[in-house]
Amino acid sequence: MNHVTNPLLSPAQQANAPLLATLQRLAQKGSLRQLDYQLARFMFSKSHSDEIAFIAGVVSSELGKGHICLPLFDAQMQPTDIAAKLGLYGEAALDLNQRLLAINWSQILLESAWVAKPSSEPLLAMPLVFDGARIYLHRYWHYEVTLAERLASFGTPMILKPNDVQKLAQLLDHLFARSYQYLFAALATAAEQTGFNQVLRQQLVCDHLDVVDDSQLDWPAIDQLLLQAKRADQLAPLEQLVPQAVCVNWQKVAAAIALTKRFAVISGGPGTGKTTTVTKLLAALIEQAQSIEGDNGRVPTIKLVAPTGKAAARLTESIGKAVAELPVSPELKAAIPTESSTLHRLLGAIPNSVEFRHSRTNPLHLDILVVDEASMVDLSMMYKLVDALPKHARLILLGDKDQLASVEAGAVLGDICSFHQYGYSQTQGELIAQLSGYRTLAQSEQKGSQVGDSLCMLQKSYRFDARSGIGQLAKAVNAGSSFNYDAVWQRNFADIEQYPLDMQHYNQLIQTMVVEYSGYLKRIRQRQLDSATEQLESVTQLAKAGLDAFARCRLLCAIREGDFGVAGLNLRIERALVARKLVQTQDELWYHGRPVMITRNDHALGLYNGDIGICIWDDSLQEPRLKVFFELPDGSVKSVLPSRVPEHETAYAMTIHKSQGSEFEFTLMILPKEYSPILTRELIYTGITRAKKRLAMYVQPDVVKRGIKVMTERASGLVERMKA
Repeated sequence: MNHVTNPLLSPAQQANAPLLATLQRLAQKGSLRQLDYQLARFMFSKSHSDEIAFIAGVVSSELGKGHICLPLFDAQMQPTDIAAKLGLYGEAALDLNQRLLAINWSQILLESAWVAKPSSEPLLAMPLVFDGARIYLHRYWHYEVTLAERLASFGTPMILKPNDVQKLAQLLDHLFARSYQYLFAALATAAEQTGFNQVLRQQLVCDHLDVVDDSQLDWPAIDQLLLQAKRADQLAPLEQLVPQAVCVNWQKVAAAIALTKRFAVISGGPGTGKTTTVTKLLAALIEQAQSIEGDNGRVPTIKLVAPTGKAAARLTESIGKAVAELPVSPELKAAIPTESSTLHRLLGAIPNSVEFRHSRTNPLHLDILVVDEASMVDLSMMYKLVDALPKHARLILLGDKDQLASVEAGAVLGDICSFHQYGYSQTQGELIAQLSGYRTLAQSEQKGSQVGDSLCMLQKSYRFDARSGIGQLAKAVNAGSSFNYDAVWQRNFADIEQYPLDMQHYNQLIQTMVVEYSGYLKRIRQRQLDSATEQLESVTQLAKAGLDAFARCRLLCAIREGDFGVAGLNLRIERALVARKLVQTQDELWYHGRPVMITRNDHALGLYNGDIGICIWDDSLQEPRLKVFFELPDGSVKSVLPSRVPEHETAYAMTIHKSQGSEFEFTLMILPKEYSPILTRELIYTGITRAKKRLAMYVQPDVVKRGIKVMTERASGLVERMKA
């Protein structure tokens, strides 16, 4: 429980400031942060207004929950239920709300000298800002307004001459040329099953070639070709039988959009090909810069970043693979960077400071910036990133809009992607159709928007096919459908398992983790011979192998405390490993094989929140000792003495929030027995989509089905500002 460290309000003050006294009681009970209450006290000492002090504390509390601001009214134009936001219910909530409804908040905020109003010039540097509808802490109002302005300036269309459009269209046709290998393989697989007929063949053609209008196609001729083909290349006549004009490959559309805008967002679920798309896009942008924009052959400077070290390492790996498969010249491949870094490294983190070396006054040295896992980027970081971009730069955001929003305040990617509902403007639709060849996009009757013209939602997963339970389960959860959720489990998919939360299955979970983690623990037991050099591998090589083995499997939790939380499960798994003699702790904190996760950034060491390390006995030293090894975004391994490791926790189990940006071949997920507001659609979807090949859920189905009905909503004015 939190305790009030400063003197309490005097009886006289409590009588004159009953609202502030309410915050004091909530802080004493631990249901309000001391930070929020102390801000309220500060505002009371300056403004002598109980109302201003109270609302400042509430705004601060909401910020701590991820909300950028406090709206005075909800979507139905009813006064915001502030009592509920403070966690009050019953008579206490009724009493507080009656007092609050009697207050004319707009008048008090507009008349207060301690609240800035954007309509006034110049804007005063006051702690609070009231824009007529929402109340902000000044810094976050500034972040939101400036970010909206910068994104609007980035969203202005590029000027493309007709000759440029023709060249880019040819380039996109080459980069996104159809491959009939997958269609041929699907036809061969389907032919071995009962019920293989013309309707199924037609469906496979539509699915694999992204057909959106099949009304004019010559299906008898197509079907005859399908039946006669003995090799994939014999399907080539489909180029004429199924022309591009009746199809839409959203990966190609995404690339076309990014060629027309300095700001583009490519969103899609796991396996939809975001990395493949952006790699082809970068090849097209380099060609565009060199041959079309006439930049004297200069290769643009491209930087790849992600919010965490793990996400950056994944981006490095996947971009490297995608570049190798590009149908372009070796020179063009060499011009595409394959190494990514974290946002903190890119911006130049300053130890013991929230500021960065790069800002508007010292912009980044780049032409194109690609940000992966953009859903994890909060408002503050997105503002600082965009603020540090040079005026000519292009910004490309990659991410899954349906994943959890950032841990810190804001849901920037979700706010931006909300403009997808408006479709493309007529001008943008026509330009995309010219670049991609997909004429159906030029027939859009939607009103469009400047932000919407910069968006592309990838809609087809290449990782999860129709036989994948993981993909189907993610789809059902994302739709918020209890019926579809149940239906997935009735289809007996081989890659998903669901177990109830009883003692038998809880113990089964612990033993499963022991079996899965025995692999990495056995691997780091002793150094092996390097097959290439026939020398004993180095400790660094051993650590890299151990980190790779540990990354194959992970247990994800929704909560931190209790039997179903990270703390309890880490302890139980550790004890079970000790009982099986797989680890020997000797009741010490540090031991050979202990996995840890960094929980606070340490810019000086270059270790960041979410980085995973393993404690390993370094026997290569004159005096052998324990060291903790971390894999950095560039694939290298860094060792740190246990005494120097920043704030951290044991990582046999981790929260779903912390798992963002990671994928595991085998993912296990456990949710609490009872429903909690923390269980939302985004949380469950994020947990499920961390699994690459296999998923095991230890849950109460009714708890899951209740959770997927609840969508996370974060208060923000960013959407309204971007509409302007």
